[in-house]
Order: sequence, then C-alpha cells, then structure tokens
Amino acid sequence: MEARVKWVEDVMFVAESGSGHAIVLDGAAEGGGKNRGMRPLELMALSVGSCSSYDVVSILKKARQQISGCEAIVTAERVDAVPAVFESIHLLFKVTGKGLSEKQVERAVELSADKYCSASIMLRDAGVKISHDFEIIEG
Repeated sequence: MEARVKWVEDVMFVAESGSGHAIVLDGAAEGGGKNRGMRPLELMALSVGSCSSYDVVSILKKARQQISGCEAIVTAERVDAVPAVFESIHLLFKVTGKGLSEKQVERAVELSADKYCSASIMLRDAGVKISHDFEIIEG
C-alpha cells in the first residue's frame, strides 16, 4: 500500500491513496487552519467505523440476512495530554433489514471486532479501549 500527503498551505494537506482517491485535511483556525477539511484523527475514527461497517455488512450478506442499511455511529474520546491519542472508541451499529436475526447481527459485530477489522484491532492492540453495540431496525 502506498499513499501521498501533499502540503497545500498553512496546515492544509491533500492526501491521495494508492487507488487514486483524494481528501483534504485541514485544522481549526486556532491551530493555524481554515477548517476546509477533516482533521487527521477524525479520519482515523472514520477508518475504524468504515472498516467495521464493511465487515458487518459483508458477514450479514454471507449469512443471507436481508440487510438494507447499516450506519455506524463512532464516538471517540481522546486523552487530555500531548499527544492527545484516543483513549476509547465506541461504535454503535444501526442495522436495518427485514427479519434480521439478533444472533447473526451480534456475531457479525463480534467477528469484525475480534477477527477482521484491521483498523480497530490495530488501535485496540495499541491500548485504545474499543467497544461495540448494535440496534436492529425493521425495514
């Protein structure tokens, strides 16, 4: 895997993935930025949420569950020190579908957390407390 991060101005950067997709990263005004892009740690929290969501959806589809939607609400807390690393991340999955099995959804969330989501497992192994919960929405 290869990526590139190019400085634009002040504390603004454009990050481009090896697959050719780009995003803008910037800081808040008090940090010298103009708030024109995501913060780096927001991107990291989103990486955990999207990696886990990918797993949950894939596992439920393989289990032949009639899933029609999945939203992950990511709540991250940082320590009050420098560096202000993540102390904890909580993921709440809101899974929508017809006749979804609570057991299957719980299994999908657990498999993602314990076996498949590289992003959350990497942070967990570095000492970040990562927790998961889910809601099933009929629809």
